[in-house]
Amino acid sequence: MLFHTWTFALFFAIFYPVYLLVKGTRLKLPWLFLASYVFYGWWNPVYLLLIVWSTTVDYLAVLGMSRSRWKGPWLAMSLVNNLGLLGFFKYGPFVAENLTALLAWLGIPYEVPPPDFLLPVGISFFVFQSMSYTIDYYRGNVHCEPNFIRYATFVSLFPQLVAGPIERASNLLPQLYGTPRITREDLGDGFSLFVVGLFKKVALADYLAQYVDPIYSAPSQYSAAALLLATFAFAWQIYFDFSGYTDMARGIARVMGFRLMLNFNNPYLATGLGDFWRRWHISLSTWFRDYVYVPLGGNRTGTFATYRNLCMTMLVSGLWHGAAWTFVVWGALHALGYSLTRALETSTVYRRRVPKWAKQAGTFLFVLFTWIFFRAESMADAGIIVRRIAEFGMEDPVCPVLMLAMVAAVWLYQRLYESEARWVLRPAPVRIGLVVLMIGYLAVFGVSSGQAFIYFQF
Repeated sequence: MLFHTWTFALFFAIFYPVYLLVKGTRLKLPWLFLASYVFYGWWNPVYLLLIVWSTTVDYLAVLGMSRSRWKGPWLAMSLVNNLGLLGFFKYGPFVAENLTALLAWLGIPYEVPPPDFLLPVGISFFVFQSMSYTIDYYRGNVHCEPNFIRYATFVSLFPQLVAGPIERASNLLPQLYGTPRITREDLGDGFSLFVVGLFKKVALADYLAQYVDPIYSAPSQYSAAALLLATFAFAWQIYFDFSGYTDMARGIARVMGFRLMLNFNNPYLATGLGDFWRRWHISLSTWFRDYVYVPLGGNRTGTFATYRNLCMTMLVSGLWHGAAWTFVVWGALHALGYSLTRALETSTVYRRRVPKWAKQAGTFLFVLFTWIFFRAESMADAGIIVRRIAEFGMEDPVCPVLMLAMVAAVWLYQRLYESEARWVLRPAPVRIGLVVLMIGYLAVFGVSSGQAFIYFQF
C-alpha cells in the first residue's frame, strides 16, 4: 500500500477515527498491530510470514538473554536469522548470477538456478529495525520488552514500515506505552508535513522520473548533454522521492501522536562526504555507524584501521542498497570520497581557508557522479554514461574540455607537491585516491597506441 494512492486514503479514513477512540484503552496496541499488518500484507499476504518470523525470533532472543547468563548464543541466533533472511531473499539472485559467471570462467558449463520469488517489500528496513533491538539489549542500552504485541507493533508500525526511518527501540518503544497525546499543533504539523511529502513525490520526483527513466534504460541512444541532465535530474528525483516518503511517514506518525526521527537534513548542502552521510538517510547511516563501523573498531585503533573500517562500512552500505555490482562500486566510491574528505578535514588550513561554497560544490559534484552507478541498470550502462558525459558528445576520443581539466589537475598536483602546501598530499587516503582516479581514467580513456616517447628521436 502506497501513501499517495486512494487505497491508502481509504485505509487511513477507516483506521484513524477508530484509533482516536481506542488510543486510551487496551485496544490501542491490537488496533495498531492489526492495521500495520493489513498495510504490509496488502501487497502480498504471504510475506507477512517473514515479518512474523523475524519479529518472533528477535522477541524470543531478547527474552532468552534476559533469563540467561549467556547472552552471546541468543544474539547469534538473532543475527544469523536476520542476515539469513536478507541474504536469501535479497541477494539470492545476485549470488546465483555470480556463481554462474565464476563457473563459466572456470570452464564449467553450469547455470546456477536463481531463486524464483519477488523481493519482499521493505525487508531491509524491518529486519534492521528488529535486529537493532537485540543488539541494543545485548549492549545494555534498552530494556527487555515482555509484551509481544507491543514489540511486534514497534517492528511493524505502518508509517515507517516500508522505507523507514529505521527507528531504534530506545525512541519508539517508549512511545507505545500509555496514551498518545495529540495536540492541534501535532495535527497541523503532521498534515502539512504529509502534504509536503506528497508534493515532493507526485509533483517533483514522479515528474523527473519521466525524463530520467527512458534515458537511463537506453543510455547508448542519448547524447552526453541528455545523460548529464538526466543524472542531475536523478539526483533530485531520488532526494524528493525518498525524503518525500519520510515526510509523509513522519506526518502520519505525528497525527497519531508519535515522533519519528529526522531522516534528511539538506544533504546537498554538505561540505564533505562525512557531512553528507550525517544528512542523507540519517537513520541508516547512524545504524551502520553504531552496528558496523563501531564494532569493527571505529576510530579507536589507529589511522589505518579507521580508514579500513570506514571503507568496509561504506561497501556494506552499498550492498545494502542493492544486490548488483553497480551498488558495490557506488559504495566503494563513497568509501574513497569519505576517506579523502576525512583526511583533508584533519588539516586546520583546509578547514579555515577553503571556502564553504567550494566544499559544498565539490561534494555535490562527487555525489552527482556516484549517482550514475546507483541508477545505471548495469556496469556496462554506467560505463557508457561516464564515457559519453566525459566526451561531452564530441566525436574525438577525448573531449578537449576533459583534457583541459586533466591538465589543470596535473598542474595543481605538481604545484602542491613542490610548495609549502604539500601537506594536502601527505595523508595516505589522498594519495591512494589520486592513484585510483588516475588508474580509472586510464582504464576508461587511455588511448595509447604504443608510440615511442617523443624525446627518443633526440
